[in-house]
Amino acid sequence: MEYKVLTEGDVLFFQSILGKENVLNSDLELYAKDCSENLEFFPDIVLKPTTTDEVSQIVRYCYENLLPITPRGAGTGLVGGALAVKGGILISMENFDRILEIDKENFQVTVESGVINYHLQQAVESVGLFYPPDPSSWQSSFIGGNIATNAGGLKAVKYGVTSQYVLNLEVVLPNGEVIWTGANTLKNSTGINLTQLFVGSEGTLGIITKAVLKLLPKPQNDVSLLVPFRKLDEACDAVSAIFHANIKPSCLEFMEQRAIHAAIDFLGIQSMPMDVEVEAHLLISLDEIIEHDLPKLVDVLTQFDIGDILFAENELEKNRIWQIRRKVAEVVKQNGYTIEEDTVVPRANLAKLVREMHDLADKHSFKVVCYGHAGDGNLHIRINHPIHKNSYNNATIREILLELFQIVKNLGGTISGEHGIGLIQKNYLPIVFSSRNLALQNQIKHSIDPKNIMNPGKLFKN
Repeated sequence: MEYKVLTEGDVLFFQSILGKENVLNSDLELYAKDCSENLEFFPDIVLKPTTTDEVSQIVRYCYENLLPITPRGAGTGLVGGALAVKGGILISMENFDRILEIDKENFQVTVESGVINYHLQQAVESVGLFYPPDPSSWQSSFIGGNIATNAGGLKAVKYGVTSQYVLNLEVVLPNGEVIWTGANTLKNSTGINLTQLFVGSEGTLGIITKAVLKLLPKPQNDVSLLVPFRKLDEACDAVSAIFHANIKPSCLEFMEQRAIHAAIDFLGIQSMPMDVEVEAHLLISLDEIIEHDLPKLVDVLTQFDIGDILFAENELEKNRIWQIRRKVAEVVKQNGYTIEEDTVVPRANLAKLVREMHDLADKHSFKVVCYGHAGDGNLHIRINHPIHKNSYNNATIREILLELFQIVKNLGGTISGEHGIGLIQKNYLPIVFSSRNLALQNQIKHSIDPKNIMNPGKLFKN
């Protein structure tokens, strides 16, 4: 596809809609990167609309004039989904930051897509409600981006991922038309589920401007445990044992010793000694029927070769150990583990996955560290290669990732659990999808966006 080159006339048109202060065509470094690898793609111009009508006018103009559009939330994505790889127009949703209504009676909230996840959680908790999806970037990521990637987070093991909380979406289609995708109801069997079609579509089918989200009652109490395992395999095996005991943790996280050590050192925590014989930790939270489940959980854990369990019952202790988990990704990246893969396998295969990742690292002479959401089999694999720090367009790393993803596929898994596909992972989709499956996905894209102006270069082959 050959797109039109941006002209001064185009800039004047956008300024007439948004005002000069919301049209940026210089000093665009902030918008040229995201939180994925060390990649940089500059858009020709950045637009910062404030209303759905403004987005609609911009998109209609781009559709008529064949200008590529990159929708952007907070830029916290890890697969290059918000990078303007075709140049053109970048639409930043940072001004869509209003919580429009908290409906306590119906346990719903209506938000604009630029609301920060953490701000939403704080707002609904103040009235006794609870929005569970909490990706590691919760303090900065936008709800629109969470929806576009179907983000998960620490509580997904019990409460599920973003898609399970999206009731209805306001979307600007690639031709500028505005639709609501569904209904503000808990059940809806009325036609094809367009709402879920847009969830996880990574901005390739339209721009989400508003969302109606389901809420839950806020849990009244919780307890967290940090459990050291002397054998990595046993830490993974304990995950299935917990569920076999009919225990339902709200969080169940796995961290290899190298990962937790890095985070503790970074945070300067002095009062948490680490046994040198420990190979991995599980971080577990319970938030309901604690009096019933906690003794059962301890019984399960003590069947394995573990060290002393750290029980965190007050807010200070809870915050301390969960801060360790939330800092792991940032810290290991700073320590040279710059390539991150977001794999997911059936829980029973977690130990096999970790073992095979270490075998792969030995084979290709790189370092690897694993951590992530063990409760739902979603393991983040971080690679520290002695030479290559990016995977994008790198032949050496591509061969490693082809082997890695084939291992994941053989274990019954897939190549992304919550980060999406974006720019970096799209060439690996044939490992997990048949040619017919990929063709159907491309046909859906073409039917909604026939001119391929909406986030081109991401997810789909073209």
